[in-house]
Amino acid sequence: MTAASVPPYLPGTGPPSPRVVALGGGHGLAASLSALRHVSPRLTAVVTVADNGGSSGRLRDELGVLPPGDLRQALAALCGDDDWGRTWASVLQHRFRSSGDLHDHALGNLLIVALWDLLSGADSEGVPGAVRKEASAPHVAGLDWVARLLGARGRVLPMSAVPLDVVAKVRGSDPNAPDAVTQIRGQVQVASTRGRVVSVALDPPDPPACAEAVTALRAADWVVVGPGSWYTSVLPNLLVPELFAALHATAARRLLTVNLAPQQGETDEMTPAQHLIALGEHAPDLRLDAVLVDRASLHTTAERDALSDAAGRFGAQVVVSDVRARDGSPRHDVLRLAAAYLDIMGLT
Repeated sequence: MTAASVPPYLPGTGPPSPRVVALGGGHGLAASLSALRHVSPRLTAVVTVADNGGSSGRLRDELGVLPPGDLRQALAALCGDDDWGRTWASVLQHRFRSSGDLHDHALGNLLIVALWDLLSGADSEGVPGAVRKEASAPHVAGLDWVARLLGARGRVLPMSAVPLDVVAKVRGSDPNAPDAVTQIRGQVQVASTRGRVVSVALDPPDPPACAEAVTALRAADWVVVGPGSWYTSVLPNLLVPELFAALHATAARRLLTVNLAPQQGETDEMTPAQHLIALGEHAPDLRLDAVLVDRASLHTTAERDALSDAAGRFGAQVVVSDVRARDGSPRHDVLRLAAAYLDIMGLT
């Protein structure tokens, strides 16, 4: 089917610009946000907080904070295309190169954590009273302050108020025991496993959801899930009970964006249909309205039919569109993806 055949976003059922919530993390969420900021100014990103590697992992271990890396990437993706937006996006993403402790720290990570420190009262000397009033929700307030500085076109929220760990059951991680299922802990470790991920869970298993994220989901007109690292960025949002309850209860329409290609280590050789099957195994009550897939990701008629069958189990229709980069590489073209979103949402 084509995007135009999806029931449109009807005038009178909501504001002229729909309230859109995007779920995910990492480069996948950044891709969808870069496109969605061309779709609606009423945009909220709900970001996974399970990263345990690199600069984020170091700050998380040393200071006990939420890992800021995926939050930083989401903020950078929401920067405008003018000089101000491009400059601040570059500053936020800048990484230090040295032989010392600052090596590979992203400046944006340090900025976000500094604001959390100030707003939590850990270092409040000289902080204006108006800022201190926001200390009841320092993680949210800190991200809002960074967004204000950047002129970000949307809001960025963590999916949970506490840092989380991804715990996976993996088959074949030991080449000497290819059928054995072992447990692997940590987002980085799961994403780089040599085995096949069977299932993932969160630790703690019932983390507190970000209250503002729950509110945003309940008030949304559209919710966009994916693309991204399937087991470590996309599925974790659906494993936070309060978030999934809000996603289940919302009157919003739900759109799933399928990855352009399998991810080495995490989803090796998985077809688009198998991505949906894994989603259903972890969130069996999830309902979807549309599943967006790139035309070049479906190599055979059998793959197309399998995807339609898998989408049908969610109550969704498949939308096939050209959304990858024009050079054919497995990267989303921002304007192509934005056009697909506009068409599906009936905003063209």
